[in-house]
Amino acid sequence: MRKTDLVKQLCTLGELNRVQADDVVEAIVEQVTNALARGERVQLPGLGSFAVRHRKAHTGINPQTGQPLRIAAKNQIFFKAGKRLRDPFQHKE
Repeated sequence: MRKTDLVKQLCTLGELNRVQADDVVEAIVEQVTNALARGERVQLPGLGSFAVRHRKAHTGINPQTGQPLRIAAKNQIFFKAGKRLRDPFQHKE
């Protein structure tokens, strides 16, 4: 699903026109992005949680040359799926 598909779904579910639905999606993305930039964890029940984790600098290997290379430290976004999102994908035997 793309953003435009999500906007269309919001239009059919609610009493929003296309511009209002697009504004809602943009506002949600902006608020989640801002919270993560502040280092906060974002939890969306049923969907999951987003968090920022710091990855230390480490040495990797260039797959083309086999030479070691230094990979810089960075912050990375991690997503952990919520139970309701995971359950449809569980194998039930």
